[in-house]
Amino acid sequence: MNKIAESELILNSDNSIYHLNLQPHQIANDVIVVGDPNRVKAISSKFEKIEHKVENREFITHTGFYNGKRFSVIGTGIGTDNIDIVLNELDALVNIDFKTRTIKPNLTSLNIVRIGTCGALQAHINSNDFVVSEYALGLDGLLNHYRIEYTKEEQELTSAFNKQTNYSKAVSPAYMVKGSEKLHQLFVNDCHSGITATASGFYGPQGRILRLALNQPDLNDKLHHFNYNGLKVNNFEMETSAIYGLAKIMGHQACTVCVVVANRYVKTTTKDYHPAMDKLINLVLQKLTQQR
Repeated sequence: MNKIAESELILNSDNSIYHLNLQPHQIANDVIVVGDPNRVKAISSKFEKIEHKVENREFITHTGFYNGKRFSVIGTGIGTDNIDIVLNELDALVNIDFKTRTIKPNLTSLNIVRIGTCGALQAHINSNDFVVSEYALGLDGLLNHYRIEYTKEEQELTSAFNKQTNYSKAVSPAYMVKGSEKLHQLFVNDCHSGITATASGFYGPQGRILRLALNQPDLNDKLHHFNYNGLKVNNFEMETSAIYGLAKIMGHQACTVCVVVANRYVKTTTKDYHPAMDKLINLVLQKLTQQR
Protein backbone atom coordinates (compact mmCIF):
# COMPACT_ATOMS: atom_id res chain seq x y z
CA MET A 1 0.00 0.00 0.00
CA ASN A 2 1.27 3.48 -0.88
CA LYS A 3 2.62 5.63 1.91
CA ILE A 4 1.01 9.03 2.41
CA ALA A 5 3.60 11.77 1.93
CA GLU A 6 4.70 13.96 4.83
CA SER A 7 3.43 17.03 2.98
CA GLU A 8 -0.10 15.54 2.81
CA LEU A 9 -0.39 13.98 6.27
CA ILE A 10 1.39 16.50 8.46
CA LEU A 11 2.30 15.32 11.95
CA ASN A 12 3.79 17.29 14.81
CA SER A 13 7.00 16.30 16.57
CA ASP A 14 5.03 14.32 19.18
CA ASN A 15 3.27 12.38 16.38
CA SER A 16 0.01 14.27 16.86
CA ILE A 17 -2.10 15.39 13.90
CA TYR A 18 -1.19 18.87 12.65
CA HIS A 19 -4.10 21.16 13.54
CA LEU A 20 -6.03 19.27 16.21
CA ASN A 21 -2.78 18.33 17.98
CA LEU A 22 -4.36 14.99 18.90
CA GLN A 23 -2.96 11.47 19.01
CA PRO A 24 -5.11 8.46 18.08
CA HIS A 25 -5.66 7.28 21.67
CA GLN A 26 -7.13 10.66 22.63
CA ILE A 27 -10.26 10.33 20.45
CA ALA A 28 -13.48 8.51 21.34
CA ASN A 29 -15.74 6.83 18.80
CA ASP A 30 -18.56 9.20 19.77
CA VAL A 31 -17.60 12.76 18.89
CA ILE A 32 -19.54 15.95 19.59
CA VAL A 33 -18.47 18.98 17.56
CA VAL A 34 -19.33 22.57 18.47
CA GLY A 35 -18.45 25.88 16.89
CA ASP A 36 -18.20 27.87 20.12
CA PRO A 37 -15.04 27.00 22.09
CA ASN A 38 -16.81 27.84 25.36
CA ARG A 39 -19.35 25.11 24.61
CA VAL A 40 -16.63 22.47 24.91
CA LYS A 41 -16.29 23.16 28.63
CA ALA A 42 -20.08 23.43 29.02
CA ILE A 43 -20.36 19.86 27.75
CA SER A 44 -17.31 18.31 29.40
CA SER A 45 -18.32 19.84 32.76
CA LYS A 46 -21.07 17.21 32.76
CA PHE A 47 -18.54 14.35 32.43
CA GLU A 48 -17.74 12.27 35.50
CA LYS A 49 -14.16 11.96 34.30
CA ILE A 50 -12.01 13.86 31.78
CA GLU A 51 -9.05 11.96 30.31
CA HIS A 52 -7.59 14.46 27.88
CA LYS A 53 -7.66 18.21 27.33
CA VAL A 54 -5.88 19.39 24.18
CA GLU A 55 -5.85 22.87 22.66
CA ASN A 56 -4.20 24.24 19.52
CA ARG A 57 -5.19 27.46 17.79
CA GLU A 58 -9.02 27.59 17.79
CA PHE A 59 -9.34 23.82 18.12
CA ILE A 60 -10.13 22.54 21.63
CA THR A 61 -10.73 18.88 22.51
CA HIS A 62 -11.91 17.31 25.77
CA THR A 63 -12.25 13.52 25.97
CA GLY A 64 -13.93 11.86 28.93
CA PHE A 65 -16.83 9.78 30.21
CA TYR A 66 -20.53 10.54 30.62
CA ASN A 67 -22.62 7.83 32.30
CA GLY A 68 -19.83 5.38 31.60
CA LYS A 69 -19.62 6.11 27.87
CA ARG A 70 -16.55 7.72 26.31
CA PHE A 71 -17.01 10.96 24.37
CA SER A 72 -14.78 13.51 22.69
CA VAL A 73 -15.96 17.12 22.39
CA ILE A 74 -14.20 19.26 19.80
CA GLY A 75 -14.46 23.01 19.32
CA THR A 76 -14.16 23.51 15.57
CA GLY A 77 -14.57 27.24 15.19
CA ILE A 78 -16.93 28.62 12.58
CA GLY A 79 -17.43 27.53 8.98
CA THR A 80 -17.03 24.68 6.54
CA ASP A 81 -13.35 25.48 5.99
CA ASN A 82 -12.66 24.52 9.60
CA ILE A 83 -14.90 21.46 9.27
CA ASP A 84 -12.75 20.32 6.34
CA ILE A 85 -9.76 20.31 8.70
CA VAL A 86 -11.56 18.68 11.63
CA LEU A 87 -13.29 15.87 9.68
CA ASN A 88 -10.20 14.96 7.67
CA GLU A 89 -8.00 14.92 10.76
CA LEU A 90 -10.55 12.98 12.81
CA ASP A 91 -10.72 10.37 10.06
CA ALA A 92 -6.94 10.21 9.88
CA LEU A 93 -6.73 9.64 13.63
CA VAL A 94 -8.84 6.48 13.44
CA ASN A 95 -8.22 5.19 9.92
CA ILE A 96 -4.57 5.93 9.10
CA ASP A 97 -1.58 4.25 10.74
CA PHE A 98 0.68 7.17 11.64
CA LYS A 99 3.76 4.94 11.93
CA THR A 100 3.50 3.45 8.45
CA ARG A 101 1.54 6.35 6.90
CA THR A 102 -0.85 3.88 5.30
CA ILE A 103 -4.62 3.44 5.41
CA LYS A 104 -5.67 0.78 7.91
CA PRO A 105 -7.20 -2.40 6.43
CA ASN A 106 -10.14 -2.24 8.84
CA LEU A 107 -11.81 1.16 8.97
CA THR A 108 -13.54 2.75 11.97
CA SER A 109 -16.87 4.55 11.65
CA LEU A 110 -17.36 7.42 14.10
CA ASN A 111 -20.61 8.88 15.42
CA ILE A 112 -20.30 12.65 14.91
CA VAL A 113 -22.97 14.97 16.31
CA ARG A 114 -22.86 18.73 15.93
CA ILE A 115 -24.51 20.81 18.65
CA GLY A 116 -24.94 24.34 17.37
CA THR A 117 -27.07 27.42 16.91
CA CYS A 118 -29.04 28.44 13.85
CA GLY A 119 -31.54 30.85 12.34
CA ALA A 120 -35.00 29.53 11.49
CA LEU A 121 -36.49 30.03 8.02
CA GLN A 122 -40.06 28.88 8.76
CA ALA A 123 -42.55 31.01 10.68
CA HIS A 124 -43.71 28.22 13.01
CA ILE A 125 -40.20 27.53 14.36
CA ASN A 126 -39.64 29.68 17.43
CA SER A 127 -36.50 30.94 19.11
CA ASN A 128 -35.08 28.37 21.56
CA ASP A 129 -36.71 25.50 19.64
CA PHE A 130 -34.56 22.53 18.58
CA VAL A 131 -33.95 21.62 14.94
CA VAL A 132 -32.45 18.34 13.70
CA SER A 133 -31.08 18.21 10.16
CA GLU A 134 -32.32 15.29 8.06
CA TYR A 135 -30.65 16.79 4.99
CA ALA A 136 -28.07 19.50 4.45
CA LEU A 137 -28.32 21.97 1.59
CA GLY A 138 -24.78 23.00 0.70
CA LEU A 139 -24.48 26.59 -0.51
CA ASP A 140 -20.83 26.70 0.57
CA GLY A 141 -19.06 24.83 -2.24
CA LEU A 142 -16.72 22.66 -0.16
CA LEU A 143 -17.97 19.28 -1.39
CA ASN A 144 -17.43 20.34 -4.99
CA HIS A 145 -13.71 19.73 -4.34
CA TYR A 146 -14.31 16.03 -3.52
CA ARG A 147 -15.53 13.03 -5.48
CA ILE A 148 -18.86 12.06 -3.97
CA GLU A 149 -21.63 9.78 -5.21
CA TYR A 150 -25.01 11.29 -4.42
CA THR A 151 -28.04 9.03 -4.04
CA LYS A 152 -30.96 9.32 -6.44
CA GLU A 153 -32.96 11.00 -3.67
CA GLU A 154 -30.21 13.57 -3.05
CA GLN A 155 -29.94 14.28 -6.77
CA GLU A 156 -33.70 14.74 -7.08
CA LEU A 157 -33.71 17.13 -4.12
CA THR A 158 -30.89 19.18 -5.63
CA SER A 159 -32.63 19.29 -9.00
CA ALA A 160 -35.90 20.39 -7.40
CA PHE A 161 -34.11 23.09 -5.41
CA ASN A 162 -32.40 24.50 -8.49
CA LYS A 163 -35.64 24.42 -10.46
CA GLN A 164 -37.82 26.01 -7.77
CA THR A 165 -35.34 28.69 -6.70
CA ASN A 166 -33.37 29.32 -9.91
CA TYR A 167 -30.34 29.29 -7.62
CA SER A 168 -27.38 31.00 -9.21
CA LYS A 169 -24.49 28.70 -10.15
CA ALA A 170 -22.37 31.86 -10.36
CA VAL A 171 -22.21 31.72 -6.57
CA SER A 172 -21.49 28.00 -6.10
CA PRO A 173 -23.36 24.89 -7.31
CA ALA A 174 -25.79 23.79 -4.60
CA TYR A 175 -26.04 20.20 -3.40
CA MET A 176 -28.17 18.14 -1.01
CA VAL A 177 -26.70 15.45 1.22
CA LYS A 178 -28.44 13.30 3.82
CA GLY A 179 -27.20 12.79 7.34
CA SER A 180 -27.21 9.58 9.36
CA GLU A 181 -30.72 8.14 9.56
CA LYS A 182 -29.69 6.18 12.66
CA LEU A 183 -28.68 9.34 14.53
CA HIS A 184 -31.54 11.40 13.09
CA GLN A 185 -34.04 8.96 14.62
CA LEU A 186 -32.58 9.62 18.08
CA PHE A 187 -33.67 13.26 17.97
CA VAL A 188 -36.59 13.51 15.55
CA ASN A 189 -39.26 13.30 18.29
CA ASP A 190 -37.74 16.22 20.21
CA CYS A 191 -36.94 18.54 17.30
CA HIS A 192 -38.24 20.15 14.14
CA SER A 193 -36.87 18.04 11.29
CA GLY A 194 -36.10 18.93 7.70
CA ILE A 195 -33.42 20.50 5.51
CA THR A 196 -30.67 22.71 6.91
CA ALA A 197 -29.04 25.26 4.60
CA THR A 198 -25.31 25.72 5.11
CA ALA A 199 -23.84 29.07 4.07
CA SER A 200 -20.22 30.11 3.57
CA GLY A 201 -20.65 33.24 5.68
CA PHE A 202 -22.85 34.97 8.25
CA TYR A 203 -23.87 38.15 6.45
CA GLY A 204 -24.26 38.20 2.64
CA PRO A 205 -24.34 34.41 2.21
CA GLN A 206 -27.27 34.28 4.67
CA GLY A 207 -29.09 37.22 3.10
CA ARG A 208 -28.16 39.83 5.71
CA ILE A 209 -27.89 43.37 4.40
CA LEU A 210 -25.94 45.97 6.37
CA ARG A 211 -24.17 48.30 3.90
CA LEU A 212 -23.45 45.96 0.98
CA ALA A 213 -25.85 45.05 -1.81
CA LEU A 214 -26.40 41.33 -2.46
CA ASN A 215 -26.43 39.30 -5.67
CA GLN A 216 -29.41 37.28 -4.40
CA PRO A 217 -31.38 39.53 -2.03
CA ASP A 218 -34.41 37.22 -2.26
CA LEU A 219 -32.49 34.06 -1.30
CA ASN A 220 -34.14 33.64 2.11
CA ASP A 221 -37.60 34.01 0.60
CA LYS A 222 -36.74 31.30 -1.94
CA LEU A 223 -35.45 29.04 0.83
CA HIS A 224 -38.60 29.64 2.88
CA HIS A 225 -40.91 28.63 0.02
CA PHE A 226 -38.96 25.60 -1.23
CA ASN A 227 -40.99 22.41 -0.79
CA TYR A 228 -40.22 18.95 -2.12
CA ASN A 229 -42.71 16.27 -1.08
CA GLY A 230 -43.20 18.05 2.23
CA LEU A 231 -39.49 18.59 2.89
CA LYS A 232 -38.72 22.23 3.64
CA VAL A 233 -35.63 24.25 4.50
CA ASN A 234 -36.01 24.84 8.23
CA ASN A 235 -32.87 26.72 9.14
CA PHE A 236 -29.57 28.37 8.23
CA GLU A 237 -26.13 27.73 9.72
CA MET A 238 -22.50 27.34 8.58
CA GLU A 239 -21.19 23.78 9.05
CA THR A 240 -23.62 20.93 8.40
CA SER A 241 -23.23 20.34 4.66
CA ALA A 242 -19.49 19.78 5.10
CA ILE A 243 -20.03 17.48 8.07
CA TYR A 244 -22.66 15.39 6.26
CA GLY A 245 -20.80 15.26 2.97
CA LEU A 246 -17.38 14.37 4.35
CA ALA A 247 -18.88 11.86 6.79
CA LYS A 248 -20.73 10.23 3.88
CA ILE A 249 -17.56 9.89 1.82
CA MET A 250 -15.51 8.63 4.76
CA GLY A 251 -18.10 6.20 6.11
CA HIS A 252 -18.95 7.99 9.37
CA GLN A 253 -22.38 8.66 10.91
CA ALA A 254 -23.21 12.36 11.29
CA CYS A 255 -26.09 14.43 12.63
CA THR A 256 -26.66 18.10 13.49
CA VAL A 257 -28.99 19.42 16.18
CA CYS A 258 -29.30 23.15 16.81
CA VAL A 259 -30.95 25.69 19.07
CA VAL A 260 -32.77 28.44 17.18
CA VAL A 261 -31.40 31.85 18.19
CA ALA A 262 -33.30 33.91 15.59
CA ASN A 263 -36.17 33.52 13.16
CA ARG A 264 -35.01 35.08 9.90
CA TYR A 265 -38.48 34.94 8.35
CA VAL A 266 -40.43 36.78 11.06
CA LYS A 267 -37.38 38.86 12.10
CA THR A 268 -37.23 37.90 15.78
CA THR A 269 -34.39 36.81 18.04
CA THR A 270 -34.01 35.22 21.46
CA LYS A 271 -32.88 37.24 24.44
CA ASP A 272 -30.99 34.29 25.95
CA TYR A 273 -30.47 30.93 24.26
CA HIS A 274 -28.16 29.47 26.92
CA PRO A 275 -30.86 27.66 28.99
CA ALA A 276 -32.14 26.02 25.80
CA MET A 277 -28.59 25.10 24.81
CA ASP A 278 -28.05 23.41 28.17
CA LYS A 279 -31.22 21.38 27.64
CA LEU A 280 -30.04 20.37 24.16
CA ILE A 281 -26.64 19.30 25.48
CA ASN A 282 -28.34 17.10 28.08
CA LEU A 283 -30.62 15.64 25.41
CA VAL A 284 -27.74 14.76 23.09
CA LEU A 285 -25.67 13.17 25.86
CA GLN A 286 -28.64 11.13 27.08
CA LYS A 287 -29.61 9.92 23.60
CA LEU A 288 -26.06 8.98 22.65
CA THR A 289 -25.52 7.23 25.98
CA GLN A 290 -28.52 5.02 25.25
CA GLN A 291 -26.65 3.73 22.19
CA ARG A 292 -24.21 1.18 23.56
